Amino acid sequence: MSVKLMKKAAVIMAASLALTGCAGTGSGTGSSQAEGTQAGGQAEEREDVIVVMGPTSEPESGFDPAYGWGAGEHVHEPLIQSTLTVTEKDLSIGFDLATGMEAESDGLTWTVTIRDDVVFTDGEKLTAGDVAFTYNTLKNTSSVNDFTMLKEAVAVNDTTVEFHMERPYSIWPYTMAIVGIVPEHAYGSDYGSNPIGSGRYKLAQWDRGQQVILEANPDYYGQEPKMKKVTILFMEEDAAYAAVRSGQADLAYTAASYSDQTLPGYELLSFETVDNRGFNLPAVPAGTVSESGIPLGNDFTSDIRVRRAINLAINRDEMIGNVLNGYGSPAYSVCDKMPWYNSDGEIAYEPEQAAALLDEAGWTVGSDGIREKEGGKAEFTLMYPASDSVRQALAAETANQLKKVGIDVKTEGVGWDTAYDRAQSEPLMWGWGAHTPMELYNIYHRAADTGLAEYSPYSNEAVDRYMDEALASSDLEESYQLWKKAQWDGETGITQDGDIPWIWLVNIDHLYWSRENLKVADQKLHPHGHGWSIVNNVDQWSWD
Repeated sequence: MSVKLMKKAAVIMAASLALTGCAGTGSGTGSSQAEGTQAGGQAEEREDVIVVMGPTSEPESGFDPAYGWGAGEHVHEPLIQSTLTVTEKDLSIGFDLATGMEAESDGLTWTVTIRDDVVFTDGEKLTAGDVAFTYNTLKNTSSVNDFTMLKEAVAVNDTTVEFHMERPYSIWPYTMAIVGIVPEHAYGSDYGSNPIGSGRYKLAQWDRGQQVILEANPDYYGQEPKMKKVTILFMEEDAAYAAVRSGQADLAYTAASYSDQTLPGYELLSFETVDNRGFNLPAVPAGTVSESGIPLGNDFTSDIRVRRAINLAINRDEMIGNVLNGYGSPAYSVCDKMPWYNSDGEIAYEPEQAAALLDEAGWTVGSDGIREKEGGKAEFTLMYPASDSVRQALAAETANQLKKVGIDVKTEGVGWDTAYDRAQSEPLMWGWGAHTPMELYNIYHRAADTGLAEYSPYSNEAVDRYMDEALASSDLEESYQLWKKAQWDGETGITQDGDIPWIWLVNIDHLYWSRENLKVADQKLHPHGHGWSIVNNVDQWSWD
């Protein structure tokens, strides 16, 4: 056992002893159920599963789409509520409630037709009126999703809804894939705690801070779920590991630091993701401040040759081995492997070329191995969220690698209360990754009020123009090509041959301990957040 795990032993033992009592009486987490046996020793065919997620996966505001359920850390396919669209395994758009959709040539009106055979779990029929109510409610109240592009949703009849837009928004189908439809007749302030939906499952029990129990919806319009009951336990990493060690969970999230362990009766599953890690490089010189007085820019990283050198000096494969125990893939953008990804951003590890670029920029190696120029050192501080051990390790690995080309990187753990502001002048280790091109837009597009990108000072008019044209397109498939051009069009962009204002390091595989006879259905790329995405297709899981 590694030293790190030895240090955790006491915590794990305590968690294991206390585990059986952590769930409510309806959870069925006792060993008899986990073993799935009955008198006479015959194996009982199970139709339930117990899944462990991290504490941050529990929706604080409940299961209300207006307050984040279905987005961010809680992104999922239709579970409690139905959505108009879904993302397929290749991240193209498919239908759930919708039976058809069409955008006007100006992109300002979307017409969506829906099924007429759907009822909510209280027996009331779902109509286009409920769809319009949901979107208009979220436009006015949502604390997570951006609905500034929507002017109004209108129910034309019971099976047709029109979305009237403030501005063209070609990727609207990706927004429709994360908005669960709520019932107008049963929506109120307590909806998050007592949700009524039309999805594959209904909420049977929620013990805050402990567990959620979902039961199959008998009136679901789609294929009947194989798993009739899904119990979600919320546990810290150590307790999750204890849960599988003691056989009290069927599937539990885990970290790469546990990947060298062997657990009888379990196997380690690894799923590819777009859950990427990388750091920003302020692309403008220091010396100015924002309207709110925040310092902007960094003299060292504002040199494009320095930014390109840093990108070439990163050995991503070595980083994956050293930090992630091999469970990850190299990252070159915020949208790797997705339909709008431009593979021109991919590069090889080239430390000699990196050194040549630094030489060209006037940074010469000093007696201590750190480069110097006009009395200054080639150095910067790389911040990371103080509570995130993986980002801390990635920051340390980055510092080790860049030192080889003469750049001195000091790492510092910080809180999010100051990280956003400081990132305007100092690099910060970030985590991103979503099933929408808006992730690219949000990171690189200039804000109207400042003329610079929001999370790190950067601007490129051509990059903005391509993204604006992509959003204005009336054809989703055609818009993908414009998103690719925003990354690199052959002359300019955000890749190595362009401005390279961000350095992308790795996509972190999502790891789970799974009971050996549990058959987890094929997964699509997981987004950022080691949470609800794993149960996107839990209805298709089965026991062998």
